Amino acid sequence: MSIKIKAPTFPESVADGTIANWVKKEGDNVSQDDVIAEIETDKVVLEVIAQSDGKISKIIKDEGEIVQSSEVIGEFDELSDISEVKEKIEEKVEEKVQDKKEQKKEESPDKTENVRKIGPAAKKIISEENIDSNEIKSSGKGNRITKADVINHMNSKNEESSAVISSSFNDDRPEKRVPMSRLRSTIAKRLVSVKQETAMLTTFNEVDMLPIKELRSKYGTEFEKEHGVKLGFMGFFVIAAVQALKKFPVVNASIDGDDIVYHGFQDIGVAVSTDRGLVVPVIKDADTKSLPEIEKSILEYSDKARNGKLSIDEMQGGTFTISNGGIFGSLLSTPILNAPQTAILGMHAIQERPVAINGEVVIRPMMYLAMSYDHRLLDGKEAVTFLVSIKEQLESPERLLLNL
Repeated sequence: MSIKIKAPTFPESVADGTIANWVKKEGDNVSQDDVIAEIETDKVVLEVIAQSDGKISKIIKDEGEIVQSSEVIGEFDELSDISEVKEKIEEKVEEKVQDKKEQKKEESPDKTENVRKIGPAAKKIISEENIDSNEIKSSGKGNRITKADVINHMNSKNEESSAVISSSFNDDRPEKRVPMSRLRSTIAKRLVSVKQETAMLTTFNEVDMLPIKELRSKYGTEFEKEHGVKLGFMGFFVIAAVQALKKFPVVNASIDGDDIVYHGFQDIGVAVSTDRGLVVPVIKDADTKSLPEIEKSILEYSDKARNGKLSIDEMQGGTFTISNGGIFGSLLSTPILNAPQTAILGMHAIQERPVAINGEVVIRPMMYLAMSYDHRLLDGKEAVTFLVSIKEQLESPERLLLNL
């Protein structure tokens, strides 16, 4: 029975998607719950799952094509047709015969047994398409060529012949032109839009990380044993940001047309770099979470982001964002706003350097902080005071516990 393969139902915030990859090709046998294709949207990659055992009979939307929510992208034949069952039986019989021959070969080696075996269904296609069997990579037992091997070989040949690579080989200086990914294209448009539509300004400060480092050194092992997650730096920054946002509600607000929207909750976005680009999962209601819960959320979102498993809901919203360029060695940078948010905090690398404390020069682990903000809504006084509040909390961690 033929079944329509449809794209997932997209949320209202996602207009369309792009076929990023057909994991299975036409003619490929699949099992229930196998990933058939991947669709890239502006925010996440969605997987198309096989409903039952069968094979891909037709691909309607090729890789790179735009698809709408629930649009038909291909066709799928369930493994119920008699001919399919017959083919499976023939291949099983062939496997058993091959296994017996392999056993005999081990008992009495024969040089003539090096001939590659071909399944009946595969042999028919090879004959009809006039294919050289020596070029086909086999995956069956005993080096046997299956029907799927032949189909994969034909598909790979078609891809090679249809691939278009714009290259210049003048004086051994090659160039390669590839289309921008959906996510990278969206990121580019959003960043340009922010620069053009906001009055973005950045204020800087520095924080002495010694108190936090001493806490991690003293309680890190016990914390991990008790909560099953490491005590990192980001958790402290999230809590410090939450407390500062409560003191300065305008930093937690956003502009909507001619209105200012004040949010009565603190949803903190944590920027995560992936192979596909920067994504920002959101810790919802961060003001209600404990330090261990925040650390677990950060770890879970980071793993999901790098494996492309984040959902649309996990990246929607957010009233304030924290970005950590320090993990890549950045000493100082200017983060760009995550619209429609009013501000973003940039963390950087911790570097030991001389500072003056109580009239004496000492070596301390220091970190530069950068906060970019929309000057249309925030004045310099509010932005600077907000950043100083975060600095004071991090340099005196007891303030985090006392909500000061």
